[in-house]
Amino acid sequence: MMTGSGMAGRKNDGTLNRREVAAALLRDPGDLLVISGLGAPSYDAAAAGDRPLNFYLWGAMGGAAMIGLGLALAQPSRRVLVLTGDGEMLMGIGSLATIAAANASNLAVAVLDNARYGETGSQQSHTGLTTDLAAVAAACGWPTTTTARGMDEVEALRIRLRQEHLFAVLRIAPDEPPRHLPPRDGAYLAGRFRRALGQTED
Repeated sequence: MMTGSGMAGRKNDGTLNRREVAAALLRDPGDLLVISGLGAPSYDAAAAGDRPLNFYLWGAMGGAAMIGLGLALAQPSRRVLVLTGDGEMLMGIGSLATIAAANASNLAVAVLDNARYGETGSQQSHTGLTTDLAAVAAACGWPTTTTARGMDEVEALRIRLRQEHLFAVLRIAPDEPPRHLPPRDGAYLAGRFRRALGQTED
């Protein structure tokens, strides 16, 4: 089932507070594996609560969804959530087709969409012009896509993102809260994440 956002050609209509959205989605995460995209989504995930099962991307823009897919395929008994932004998702848009084809049912993607490239000066992104990411994902073959504009919808998504192979767009306001920086040492983050998964160090 698909519920389209119907936003093509509309200006950014997001009003949700990004930190409140992330806090709601990541509340009581249990053993959920979280991959967060470069920039603000990683700040949001860290602000919601730093934990060893969070893997923050400090580079590889456009790669969050594919890293999530690799993790989901390697850990088929675990739930994986990719939390990323519209700019990052646009850069890695081909991953939507690959993930749909892989049919990794334990993977969900949540896009914090403020229609801005926040890391490079808050220029308007294509999602504030003509691109509907939920519609793109549906056309790529995702079984379920949705767009949330209210906190009641966000709260409902908290459970769905942990149960379904779901692509969700959350329309957040373009405001930029102060950065909440998670650890930045890539080797430390990778080692911490591996240990949390029960993997031994090489």
